[in-house]
Amino acid sequence: MMARTMQALIVIITGLGFLASIGGHIWVKLFMRPGADTDFDDYYYEVEDRHPGLARYQKWSQITLAAAVIFALLLFVSTFVL
Repeated sequence: MMARTMQALIVIITGLGFLASIGGHIWVKLFMRPGADTDFDDYYYEVEDRHPGLARYQKWSQITLAAAVIFALLLFVSTFVL
């Protein structure tokens, strides 16, 4: 009985974490990307990763995508393996 309760709790927590990370990733993609009104065109393509807005966008995009993958794997493990 206790194992089923713990498994259900783990599934709920990982499911909420997965949904939160997917929501965060969508928010990053929609609102953090540097727009057309920035000075992004002034940067050469070799050093475009030094643009502060683009660097912040790429960092948070990678973080939220990695979190979504980790929570998806945890959700799979907690649902099918345990």
